[in-house]
Amino acid sequence: MAEIANYLFFRHLRAEPSSHVIQYKNGRQRRSGRAASFWFRPLDTAVVEVPVDDRELSFIFHGRSADFQDVTVQGVLTYRVVEPALLAERVDFGIDLRNGRHLREPLEQLSDMLSALAQQFALDDIARAGVRELLIDGHERIRRRVREGLLADDALSGLGLELVAVRVAAIRPTADLEKALEAPTRETIQQAADEAGFARRALAVEKERAIAENELQNRIELAKREEQLITQQGQNQRKQAKEESEAERIEAEGHAQCARLAAAGQAESLRLVEQAKVEAERERMAIHRDLPAQVIFGLAAQELAGKLQRIDHLNLSPDAFGPLLTNLLRAGTARLEADEADREADRDREER
Repeated sequence: MAEIANYLFFRHLRAEPSSHVIQYKNGRQRRSGRAASFWFRPLDTAVVEVPVDDRELSFIFHGRSADFQDVTVQGVLTYRVVEPALLAERVDFGIDLRNGRHLREPLEQLSDMLSALAQQFALDDIARAGVRELLIDGHERIRRRVREGLLADDALSGLGLELVAVRVAAIRPTADLEKALEAPTRETIQQAADEAGFARRALAVEKERAIAENELQNRIELAKREEQLITQQGQNQRKQAKEESEAERIEAEGHAQCARLAAAGQAESLRLVEQAKVEAERERMAIHRDLPAQVIFGLAAQELAGKLQRIDHLNLSPDAFGPLLTNLLRAGTARLEADEADREADRDREER
């Protein structure tokens, strides 16, 4: 929108670069151009402002397909003004010289014209195709048909317009038809989802079974190891008991051997002592063997007297005492003679 400033009887206009301004003075064109800036007198001046930037026009309309189904087409047209003077002759783009606004609504009028043209070509193409075909590839088909129709039509060129682009955003059937068309796909998707759910549950069951089998296998393996451990412990205990028994046996044998050795030693000692006693007794007997009976009798009496603690009565008959006394006197004399001989021998040795 152009900016207009009031200065007494004159006014100043300044337009944007995206606007083409045409000034008429006294019914004649005075100047024409984009981004114009000039002074004018409102009493004899008329100004037209035409936007020359790219404009977008949204359209939506209903049509019926070849199989008599209602569809809704929604899209956007992009156009621009290439001949502002020609368009200003066909559509009123005059502005209010006080505030710079359009006196009428030329852009809405232009939009209605273009929307009607696009709808004409689109409905013609929709009527030749079924609803399924339109939903599958209708976007490109309708876009191409509307573009080709607008470019071939003289209405655009007669208005000084240029078509920039055509876009079809959506093609939708009625709500009931859309649900009916979606039902098979929805059922297929639901069936696939159910099958996936069944597969997941089957996989979960399989995993649970594998886990249970693994746990059972672990329990079996653990039981086997416990059995092996118990067996090994029993073997160890038996081995330990056997070793302890063997040690006790060896210890007992050692004690027995020591006892036998001690007994043998004691027996040998006793044997030697007894043998010595026997030898002594034998020697004593050998000595006594050559003694007269009276001497033996005296020795026996001496031995007997040494063993008796008390003598109450002692009877000596003359027959026994006479020979005994004689023998004692003889023995004493012999002993004295022997002692004297020994002393003589000692004196001889000393003298030598």
